[in-house]
Amino acid sequence: MTDTRALAIKALFLAGGAAGVLGAAPAMANDMVDAVDAAGISQDSTDLGTIDVHGRKVKREPHDPQFVAPLVDTPRAVTVIPQQVIEQSAAMSLQDILANSPGITLGAGEGGQPLADRPIIRGQASGNNIFVDGMRDSGGQQRELFNLEQVEVVKGPDAVYSGRGSGGGSINLATKQPRLNDFTNGSIGVGTDGYVRGTIDTNWKVSDNSALRLNLMGAQGDVAGRDSVDYDKWGLAVAFAAGLGTDTTFTASYYHLTSNQMPDYGIPLFTKTGIRDDDSGILNVDRDAFYGVKDRDYLENTVDTFSAIFQHEFDNGLRLRNISRYSETLNDYVVTNPGDGGNVTNGGVQLIDSVWWMKRGTKSRWNPVTTIANATDLTGSFQTGAITHNFNLGVELSREKNRNASYAITTTGGSACPAPMTGFDCTPLYAPNTSDSWQGTIDRSVVSRNTTDTVALYGFDSINIGEKFIVNLGLRYDDYSVEGVDASGTVNAPVYTPRKGDWSFTNYQVGLVYKPTQNSSVYASWATSSTPPTISAGDQNTGNGQGSGNLAGQLLDPEETESFEIGAKANLFDDRLSLGIAAFQLTRENAAILVAPDVYEQAGEVEVKGVELSVAGNITDKWQVFGGYTWQDSELVKGAYNSTVVGEQLANTPEHSASLFTTYRLLPKLTVGGGVYYVSKSWGGNQNGAGGGTNRVYAPEYTRVDLMGSYDINERASITINVKNVGDERYIMRTNGVHHADVAPGRSALVTLNLRY
Repeated sequence: MTDTRALAIKALFLAGGAAGVLGAAPAMANDMVDAVDAAGISQDSTDLGTIDVHGRKVKREPHDPQFVAPLVDTPRAVTVIPQQVIEQSAAMSLQDILANSPGITLGAGEGGQPLADRPIIRGQASGNNIFVDGMRDSGGQQRELFNLEQVEVVKGPDAVYSGRGSGGGSINLATKQPRLNDFTNGSIGVGTDGYVRGTIDTNWKVSDNSALRLNLMGAQGDVAGRDSVDYDKWGLAVAFAAGLGTDTTFTASYYHLTSNQMPDYGIPLFTKTGIRDDDSGILNVDRDAFYGVKDRDYLENTVDTFSAIFQHEFDNGLRLRNISRYSETLNDYVVTNPGDGGNVTNGGVQLIDSVWWMKRGTKSRWNPVTTIANATDLTGSFQTGAITHNFNLGVELSREKNRNASYAITTTGGSACPAPMTGFDCTPLYAPNTSDSWQGTIDRSVVSRNTTDTVALYGFDSINIGEKFIVNLGLRYDDYSVEGVDASGTVNAPVYTPRKGDWSFTNYQVGLVYKPTQNSSVYASWATSSTPPTISAGDQNTGNGQGSGNLAGQLLDPEETESFEIGAKANLFDDRLSLGIAAFQLTRENAAILVAPDVYEQAGEVEVKGVELSVAGNITDKWQVFGGYTWQDSELVKGAYNSTVVGEQLANTPEHSASLFTTYRLLPKLTVGGGVYYVSKSWGGNQNGAGGGTNRVYAPEYTRVDLMGSYDINERASITINVKNVGDERYIMRTNGVHHADVAPGRSALVTLNLRY
């Protein structure tokens, strides 16, 4: 771990120093306040509106140009989580903010899956479907929110929007962009569990048509209730835009994040220990039971991204947009897997002198990814008689270079195993020692390499037929290829196996919208998605795309997802409040399964159907609400012929989930609020044998309550108090069903001073 004390001092200095310097310039600050007031921008913390580059208030809509119609006229479930909710809820990770979009869980890293953001949407692993400003954000990483204006969640098969990936949906992170007004927002927060966080968001109007925006973040802390798990991180984002307010604009930006933390593989499961303390299959130990080795374990994420966006608006209403991106990410870790050192059948867990002992295992990854991508969009509208077309045409090119290796970890000394167990790296199962010493070596193994190339063409058309009907059409063609080598053996005697695959697929969407009023709609839609076989559970292009057994040496076809959705949307109270309801049925087919002994076919099938409700906006000028409810009925329809979980619910797909985050301005300077988050029982992995059928592991249901309060000291300063998990609820966030269950943080309290100039 890096020197967290120095990092905290740096964060304090950045937040306090910049605020102090700008506080010495009252004339500039007063000009900013006057400009905000003149533009009619609300500074009310209960207002969920957003601001454009000129400082004007606008409605919340997705930033991607492929959305050619307003959300109320888009025939699919889309959730836009604004910056206000990010800040008021003190969200700092994708896990935090996606709790406000029910029906999304985050999968547990295990085995070949990285310790990284792995959202599961409508039962489908969607880690490969995360985007930044409309471009795929490749590389395993745990993302930060300090540079975001909003988070956009698209539900259902969206290959027409995003290309290859899962059929559950996608997430777009819209970053903060330069604006034509001067301002600085700073925050410094302290709290329980060693929490310190400082941010600066400052914007300079360089000229009448150009601006520069800078965001800085530094943070450190422990995970509440998991004292052995700590983190420190810092980030920087800078963007310069020229031509703002004109027909031609150009924006160049750079983003960096360094994150270091003690990785946490949670609590062992009975599938490895042979001990089932309760029906869930999760070992019954204290919340702070930590099985890692501080002398050995680490997790480092680094991200460096350069982006350039060019946009030109023609006199005839056409708009041309080109975005180019170069990024480098590194996901590097060694983590203790408490269920992988052995199990009760091979001596990895033993009862010795009335104490259960367990051997620790390890997982590791070294995974740098380099991505070059470019997308060009032409957006516009035209009329044919009484019919109006709003369209988008585009082409996307990308190349990802992915290197992947594990570490050879040799233990030469440390916590000795009691006889008759042999070796080192043992710990009492029910009382693990977090301070066990470790001596040994960590050496990188042979490196697998692959290059992924994508060429895509796509088009969208929202066809307005009179004032009541809209037909929404989408079509996308992708050519997707992977070439490289899979490595095995040792560094001194490596074995390289060439891999190569090329797939092309076409996906569609069709939607029909009926508008009872200008601000409401009823819709039906159909959409498809394709997932190449090299994308494993949302991971980054793993595997060689070939089958096993009788399918060995054959390139598998992409898995196919088809979805039907009906719904209704309405904007109320002068577009201040949005309501939505959607019912859907999603079917995923073509997974390779064992249909007879030693016989494989691409015949696997899963089905998810459900209903979603959503609400977002302001009921009154003082009362803000944001949340929803999702019911999902998932089923593994067809799996391996000897599977014990066919017919059962899918992993990480709870039947019920709900959230409601709300704030109310109780007094002119006082806002109070909080969030309630409920998730029903969530099953672990879809496994045979010990992990399936009546022995299946699950995370029990839970309800978490958060509270917040904000007080405006004056027009430039406010203080916010957040208490997360007020009831100190002990619950499991997720489990992979085989090795471990991830423990949720306990109660924590944060106090944040916010300054604006």
